[in-house]
Amino acid sequence: MVAFKKVFFSFVFMLLCMFSLVSKAESLTILSAGAVEPGLVKVVEDFEKKTGHKVSIQFGTSPQLSQKLSSNVVADVLVAPVSVMQDQISAGRVIQTNPPVIGKVGAGITVRNALTSPAVASVEEFKQTLLQSESIVYNTASTGVYLDKLFEKMGISEQLKPKTQKFANGDMVLTHIINGKGKEIGFGAIPEIKMYETKGLRLVGPLPAEIQNYTSYAAAVMKATSNEKIASDLFSYITQASNRHFYKDAGID
Repeated sequence: MVAFKKVFFSFVFMLLCMFSLVSKAESLTILSAGAVEPGLVKVVEDFEKKTGHKVSIQFGTSPQLSQKLSSNVVADVLVAPVSVMQDQISAGRVIQTNPPVIGKVGAGITVRNALTSPAVASVEEFKQTLLQSESIVYNTASTGVYLDKLFEKMGISEQLKPKTQKFANGDMVLTHIINGKGKEIGFGAIPEIKMYETKGLRLVGPLPAEIQNYTSYAAAVMKATSNEKIASDLFSYITQASNRHFYKDAGID
């Protein structure tokens, strides 16, 4: 009888512990730029594994993030380009007044696996490759805005316009490249391109160093969070130095 009681109370204690863990688990939401997706997903998975909390991530381009934030979308943590983050600081939507940068992302060049990698090591090679290509594809977000200005500065904007296709985001650009035809060259954030390398395209390389453009991404806790303590824990985890390898492995410098 004594042995039975010991087993019974041990079982009850175990159940109480399990219910306690479940009751403490929280569901959080991150609103994030798509360019850092492969690195952020990995560090968040590690956070979930170690804490038991569940985190959903809504990805979007910079214009999409700005639109959602202006519409007062509810999220616990924001990961966005520094320029977008500054707007949110001014609007009073985030807690941190000096949000830490989790990394920077450069623009990359991609082609379908069936094509030979074009010469892009120097600015002149890059220019000639663009002029000789049959089609050029990029987005209308940060990368695309920069490329429009770059091509204008290089004096080839008018020559490229007839063969340029633009899409709203990186996913649409890369999907088009995979299913495209002819000598087509695509552009996108390097981490996004690397994420698609198993699907039929490859990263040729970054833009030549002299004309490369980096976008830095920062993180902050949203004032609208319903659980500031857990949101702050998540924020600390995705920004701490010991987790930099998750971003580095994904091509985020």
